[in-house]
Amino acid sequence: MKIAEIFYSIQGEGGLVGVPSVFVRTSGCNLRCVWCDTPYTSWTPEGEDLDVAAIVRTVQQHKAATHVVLTGGEPMIAPQIVELSQQLAARRYHVTIETAGTVWQPVACHLMSISPKLQNSTPHERDGGRWAAQHDRLRIQLDVLKDLMAGYPHQLKFVVEKPEDLDEITELCAQLEADPRNVLLMPEGRDAGILRERAIWLAEVCKQQGYRLSPRLHVDLWGDRRGV
Repeated sequence: MKIAEIFYSIQGEGGLVGVPSVFVRTSGCNLRCVWCDTPYTSWTPEGEDLDVAAIVRTVQQHKAATHVVLTGGEPMIAPQIVELSQQLAARRYHVTIETAGTVWQPVACHLMSISPKLQNSTPHERDGGRWAAQHDRLRIQLDVLKDLMAGYPHQLKFVVEKPEDLDEITELCAQLEADPRNVLLMPEGRDAGILRERAIWLAEVCKQQGYRLSPRLHVDLWGDRRGV
């Protein structure tokens, strides 16, 4: 499977924020978000072909780690993702999978971190708009989302750019019968100042709706760069 990077850091987003974790980032994605913060796994996928045994050995080099995050790109389309998740779980790692929720696989997973892509993600103009139709067609798969939520401990993590995004979130959560306590709102942005500005009004939304606010702690600490 093509791996863009493997690194040891802290979880910067979601319910496990702050937890030291090994991140295994697969390369390749079936979507093309206009604001994608890992374009080297989607728009211009790059990486090294590694087998499961090599990936596990690299993870095990980080002796203090008990948590592993399988991310991307879209890890659920990666060949051998099921075997990799099973091998890690068998070694008693806590496995989080970061996914857009468009593909179901029988993975071993302790936290399914699902980030459904809203209309704000559609690349209408980027790269001539050639990905827009495919992205819009694939970005929300209700049956897959329901199966993932029914099958795994989960969180729904939404990237919010503007207040108008909230109507879409409300409608989707109603369709999914989502527990508000499992819904996290995360400001869109790759700059700490923009993230803070958006987080301030998102905090008020969370107070009103019973959602949770997710930071992007790695951006606050290290800025917008790889390997953190």
